[in-house]
Amino acid sequence: MTGSDVSTIPPRMDGSFDVVVVGGGHAGCEAAAAAARCGARTLLLTHKRATLGEMSCNPAIGGIGKGHLVREVDALDGIMARAADAAAIHVKVLNRSKGPAVRGPRAQADRALYREAIQALLADQPGLTILEAVAEGIETVADGGITAVLTGDGRRIACGALVVTTGTFLRGEIHIGERRIPAGRVGDEPAIGLALAFERLGLPLARLKTGTPPRLDGRTIDWAALEPQPGEDPPEPLSWMTSRITNRQVACAITTTTPETHALIRANLHHSAVYGGRIQGVGPRYCPSIEDKVVRFADREHHQVFLEPEGLDDDTVYPNGISTSLPEAVQAAMIASMPGLGRARILRPGYAIEYDHVDPRALSPALEVRAVPRLFLAGQINGTTGYEEAAAQGLLAGLNAAARASGAVPDRVLTRAQAYMGVLVDDLVLQGVTEPYRMLTARAEHRLALRADNAGLRLTDVGLAWGCVGPERAARHRTFACALTDALDRARSDGATSAALATAGIAVNQDGRRRSVLEVLALPGVDAALVDAAFPWLRDLSPALRTQLEAEALYAPYLRRQEAEMRLLEREEQARIPDGLDFTQVPGLSAEMRQRLSAARPATLGSAGRLPGVTPAAIAALAVALRRSEAARST
Repeated sequence: MTGSDVSTIPPRMDGSFDVVVVGGGHAGCEAAAAAARCGARTLLLTHKRATLGEMSCNPAIGGIGKGHLVREVDALDGIMARAADAAAIHVKVLNRSKGPAVRGPRAQADRALYREAIQALLADQPGLTILEAVAEGIETVADGGITAVLTGDGRRIACGALVVTTGTFLRGEIHIGERRIPAGRVGDEPAIGLALAFERLGLPLARLKTGTPPRLDGRTIDWAALEPQPGEDPPEPLSWMTSRITNRQVACAITTTTPETHALIRANLHHSAVYGGRIQGVGPRYCPSIEDKVVRFADREHHQVFLEPEGLDDDTVYPNGISTSLPEAVQAAMIASMPGLGRARILRPGYAIEYDHVDPRALSPALEVRAVPRLFLAGQINGTTGYEEAAAQGLLAGLNAAARASGAVPDRVLTRAQAYMGVLVDDLVLQGVTEPYRMLTARAEHRLALRADNAGLRLTDVGLAWGCVGPERAARHRTFACALTDALDRARSDGATSAALATAGIAVNQDGRRRSVLEVLALPGVDAALVDAAFPWLRDLSPALRTQLEAEALYAPYLRRQEAEMRLLEREEQARIPDGLDFTQVPGLSAEMRQRLSAARPATLGSAGRLPGVTPAAIAALAVALRRSEAARST
């Protein structure tokens, strides 16, 4: 079976798969591809085959924090980064002037090319079938485990595991001023049947909201009056498997809101769905609507708006930074009040969308619903926002669903010390969400080690052990890892005295001390040409290898300290808490601590310590109980 085969399950006939994935957004596509890569017979159920890989909001992949996730998904042989490279029309590494740890690779994409690339990658994936159908119900057995998904056209599709990735479709409702439109996104019906099925299963549901700006006709924008924003030349690919980006690159532009814009918004706040009281769901703090910005930052006279073309052959422009739920007429006046947009025509109004999500604290670290075995959730249904967060969860959920369907333990879990993906999942299942969760570099304790540039070195071997990395990536990874090891060894052993470095024009303290090449590369403001002249073998390194060597050199002293801290944390993390441990029987725990621990069911002592409100005294009591339990088992 391949992704191009939709006739495997004729209408009104039952089918059987190892893994069924519901939803064809970024989470669903990664989940389906990952499960199939692991050898699971996988079915991807989607409302519309033509919208697989649709970029529902902004036409970009990556950014600060998000770019780390994309590189990590790519390191585990996911498809998002490759599709982004195939569609990239404006590429930048954000924070380029800062250290590698906080740089965020970002590719603005041609929407149509991205969609085509995702669909082609899925079609080429052995073991994956795609079916157009609406999931309406879930069948379980006496123990609560999933056995099948039921479709709106009467089919029962048996499965060993089910991954649900509904995005904003779960009882989704669009708001434009006073208008309410039931929809998962513009033009698509909401998922009502699944929401009711989740209620019957007793899953904890709540409402969140997100939004999108109006789309503009680029032919009606005065580009000459605006500050252009070119991309980088040459553009840096997101995927390790991409040699170079071949699409024509385009420039974006910047405009701003004005005092007139803000006055319009304030005068019409009562028409906004959010401020008019028609939405109860909480929106994303780090990607607020323009109404939120005007209210929360009342002293600001201007907010930047990035005008991003949506395609090479598409005149649509995405004004990044002004998502809104104001009425269409107010949106038109708001746009006309900004420099360069006086005659701009709106092609589609902005809107807010409110939808159901499941409290992610109901999930295990494998993204499996604790109370419903074999049911996995990924993406916005878990309370996140963003394509990249969805893809990361989808990949992990797909891998764990494949493991569960094969009868294995779903243990495809990454720690906070291994990956931003580990930070993401750990935050969700332990802390839950009060607003849509967005990945930020500040969320990672070990961000000096968790860089976008070394994602493959950190995770591809893990992916090989999990069986989700193909032979081509494996070969490239091994070649690069060996070359880097050789370069690091040589950079540590080769070097020069302070006098010799001064003679070469490299400024160092004249203390007579010999410095290794690794130390020289880490010198602040060092001239690369002078270093290459002093150590000619550096010129023979590939650009990727040289970049990696410089990053390792820059962070070497800090990483040594961080590695020692991580070893201590790992010992704590590895102290596993048995699944069936009765916290009410642990001596020394207060009633409140027992309640918090019983509700969260942390998997390790380390994760218990990160729970909100859990005290150091409670962790000490729990550690004693675990040691006694281990001693009793040994005896």
